[in-house]
Amino acid sequence: MADPYYITTAIHYPNGKPHIGHAYETVAADVIARFQRLMGRDVRFQTGTDEHGLKMAQKARDLGKTPRELADEMSGAFKDLFDRLDITYDRFIRTTDEDHHKASRAIWEAMEAKSDLYLDRYEGWYSVRDEAYYDEKELVEGEGGEMLSPQGTPVEWTEEETWFFRLSKYAEPLLELLNTPGFLEPASRRNEMIAFVEGGLKDLSVSRTSFDWGVKVPGADNHVMYVWVDALTNYITGVGYPDGGEMWDKYWPASLHLIGKDIVRFHTVYWPAFLMSANIPLPKQVFGHGFLLNRGVKESKSAGNVTDPIELIDLFGVDSLRYFLMAEVVFGKDGSYSAEALVNKVNAELANSFGNLAQRTLSMIHKNMDGKLETFETNGDDKTLLATVQEACRETLPREFEALNFSVGIEAWLKAVFACNAYVDEQAPWGLKKSDPERMKAVLQTLLLAIRDLAIAIQPVVPTKAAAVLDQLGVTPDRRSYADLSDEGWFGSLVAAGHVVEKPTPAFPRLEMPEAEDA
Repeated sequence: MADPYYITTAIHYPNGKPHIGHAYETVAADVIARFQRLMGRDVRFQTGTDEHGLKMAQKARDLGKTPRELADEMSGAFKDLFDRLDITYDRFIRTTDEDHHKASRAIWEAMEAKSDLYLDRYEGWYSVRDEAYYDEKELVEGEGGEMLSPQGTPVEWTEEETWFFRLSKYAEPLLELLNTPGFLEPASRRNEMIAFVEGGLKDLSVSRTSFDWGVKVPGADNHVMYVWVDALTNYITGVGYPDGGEMWDKYWPASLHLIGKDIVRFHTVYWPAFLMSANIPLPKQVFGHGFLLNRGVKESKSAGNVTDPIELIDLFGVDSLRYFLMAEVVFGKDGSYSAEALVNKVNAELANSFGNLAQRTLSMIHKNMDGKLETFETNGDDKTLLATVQEACRETLPREFEALNFSVGIEAWLKAVFACNAYVDEQAPWGLKKSDPERMKAVLQTLLLAIRDLAIAIQPVVPTKAAAVLDQLGVTPDRRSYADLSDEGWFGSLVAAGHVVEKPTPAFPRLEMPEAEDA
C-alpha cells in the first residue's frame, strides 16, 4: 500500500486578481505533489481561496458588490490560473463551502470544551490588510510618523467585545514543537518563531463583532470567527474533519503546509495551539518560502509593477514559466523575476541544452538508422555517461527534491544534460555513419537511454514538455515513474516491438522577448 502524502498551499486571499507570487507557491506545491506521485506515494493536494474577513467585506463594498459576489468572481480567477498552470490539485477549497463552515464550528466547539475560549474586550492594534493583531512593541514608525505593522501595512486601533483563545497556555508545548527538527523550515524561520514565543504569548482575539462576513460563532451569532481560525481550519476540512472516515485516517496529519514567510506565525504558533486545544494531531512540517521579487523589488499595485502570470503563460508557455520559477530561485529565500531572465534561462538550459540534445539525437536516429532501434554494446565512454546521468536522475535530483531543494536538484540534472552534449561533441556520431556505423548506433542509442532518464526525472517541473519527449522516445505513460528509471527492460521491449523513432518535433523551441514591450 502506497504511503500517503498530504500537501497544502496557503489558501489565497481573493480580494484582487492573482499575481506571480500566487503562481510561484502553487507551482512549487504542484512540483512536490507530482514528484511524490512519481515516487509512488498516495498524494492528496489541496489549494483554494480564503474568502472571509474584513478586507473582503471592505473591497466588495468599494466595488458595489456583495462579499459573496466578489468571492465567486475572484475565486474563479484563481481557479482559472491554476488550471492554466497545470496544477494537479485534488481539491480547490473555498472557505464559503458548507463543509468548511461545519468544520470551523466543530473546532471552535472543541476548543471551547477545553475551556480555552473566554469572552472579554479587545483593545489594540489591528491590520486589515494582514488580518492580524499586533502588539505595540511590534509596530514600526512610517515616514509620516504613522504606526505600521512589521510588514509595513497600516494599523488601526480597535476596541470591541471578543472571544479570546488562551494562547498563553500553550507556550511550552509550542516551544517544544518549534525545537523539533524538521517541523519548521528553513532554519531562519524557526529561529524567528522561537524568539517570538519566548518573548511571551498573549491570549489571542478570535472573534469580531464589527462586521458579519465570516463563520458565525456557535451560540453567539453577533460574533464571526477571526478569519485565521476559519482559514487555517481548511486544512482539516479538506480531509473530512470533523466526521472522520477513510480520508481523515489516511491523510491527516498533513505531510506539508507550504506557505509564504509572511504567514509563518499563523501556521506554527496559532494553528498548532488550536490543534492542541482540539486534541487534533499536528502537521508534520511547515515550510515558509521566500518572496518572488520583480527585478529585485516587491510587487505592488501602487508601484505599477504587478505581473499577471496569465500573460507570462501566453507569452512564454506554462512549462517555461514553471521551469524558471523552480530553477532560478533557491527555495526558502527571496528570488527575483524578469522576463529577460526567464527568456535567457529557458533558452540556455531547455532550448539550447536539453531540447537540442533530444532533437538532434532523435533526428539522427530517424535519419541515419531509419528510426529503427537495435540491441548494442556499450564501451567505457558510454558507461561513464550513463552512470553520470543515472546518478543525477536517480539519486541527486530525487534526494534534493525530497528536501525541497529544487534549484539544487535541477542544477544536478542540468549538469547531466551538459555531460550528454559534451559526449555528442566528443563522439561526433555524424562522422561515424560511413567509418563505423555500429559505433554510431551505439552512441545514438546511449544518448536515447540518457534522454529517457533525463525526461522522466524532470517531469514534475515541465510535465507537458517532458511527456512530449517521452512520447517521441516511445516510453509509454505506464513506464514513467521514478521506480521505472531502474527498469532496464524498457529499451529491449521497444526493440522487440519494432518501435520506429519518427521525425521529431522540437519540444523546447527558443523563446523570444516580445517586441517593444517591457514584460
